[in-house]
Amino acid sequence: MSNAITRPPVIFLMGPTACGKTAAACWLVDRFACEIVSVDSALVYRGLNIGTAKPSPALLKKYPHQLIDHCEPTQSYSAGEFRTDALLAIAEIQQRGNMPLLVGGTGLYFRVLESGIAELPDRDAGVRQSLEEERLATSLGAMHARLAAVDPRSAARIHPNDPQRILRALEIYALRGKTMSELLEPAHNPEHGLSICKLVLAPSDRHWLHDRIAKRFHAMLTAGFINEVAALRSNPNLSLANSALRAVGYRAIWRYLTGERTFDEMVSDGIVATRQLAKRQLTWFRRQIEAQWVDSVAVDAHDQLGVALKSHLQYNERSGA
Repeated sequence: MSNAITRPPVIFLMGPTACGKTAAACWLVDRFACEIVSVDSALVYRGLNIGTAKPSPALLKKYPHQLIDHCEPTQSYSAGEFRTDALLAIAEIQQRGNMPLLVGGTGLYFRVLESGIAELPDRDAGVRQSLEEERLATSLGAMHARLAAVDPRSAARIHPNDPQRILRALEIYALRGKTMSELLEPAHNPEHGLSICKLVLAPSDRHWLHDRIAKRFHAMLTAGFINEVAALRSNPNLSLANSALRAVGYRAIWRYLTGERTFDEMVSDGIVATRQLAKRQLTWFRRQIEAQWVDSVAVDAHDQLGVALKSHLQYNERSGA
C-alpha cells in the first residue's frame, strides 16, 4: 500500500466576496468530517465585524472557525504569520481525523500556504524615509505609476490609494533589486505533505454578484457599520495606515466620518471598492490549476461542491490503495 496519502486531505473553498462561501462551508461541515479555518485577511481582526461580514456568534458557536478574531486591529498580520498559524491548525484538525476546510477569498494566503513564501527583506528606515519624501514631493499616484513601471503585477494587485503597500513594494525593489512579485513567486513545492482539493465557488453572472454586493453593503449600513468604524476611530492607536483598515469599506466610511466624503459618495465608494476586490479575486482564482469550479448562482451549488469533494476523496482512496 502506498504511504503517499497518510493524513486527511485539505479542502480549499475559495471564492470572491459575497458569493456565499460561509453558507457553503457550513453545508459541507454538516455532511463531511471537516473543520473550518478562515482564510481572510480581514476576519483575523477583532472589532471588524459588520463590515467584514463576520459570521455571527451563534453561527460560530455551531460552526467554529479558526483564525477569526485572531489579533487586534492595531497589529499587523503577515502572510507568513498566516501560513504558520494555518499549518498548525491543519495539523491539529488532521490529528483529530478530520479534514481541514480552508474558506476565504484572500488569494495570497492560499498561495503561501500551498507554495511557501520567500523571505522578504526587513524594513529599512532610510529607504522608507526616502520613498516617503518622494511621495510627499510628488503624489501617491506617481508612486503607484512608478511601481507599475518596475512591478506591474504588484501594481495591479495593490490599490492606488494604499500608501503602505505601494511603498513596501518599492522598498523591496530598492533593497533586493528584484520585485515583490518575483520574490513571492513560488520557487518550490514545500514538503508540507498536504493533499489539497481546490474548490472555487463563483458566479457565472457578474450582475448577480454586483447586486449581492450592493445589497449587502446597504444591509451592513443598516446593521451599524458606520458606528463600528466610529468606534475604531476612537482608538488613538488606529489610523488609515493600519493594515486592518485596508479591509474593504472601512476606508470609505472613515473618510465619510472625517467629512472628506458625503454619505452618497461613501456608499458609492464602498460598493465600487467591493466590486473591484471581487474582480481581483476572480482574476487570481482563474489562475488556479486543478480547481473545480462551481457556479454560486446554481440552485444546486452546494450539492455540486459535495459531489466534487466526494470525487476527490474517492480518487485519494484509489491512489492510496
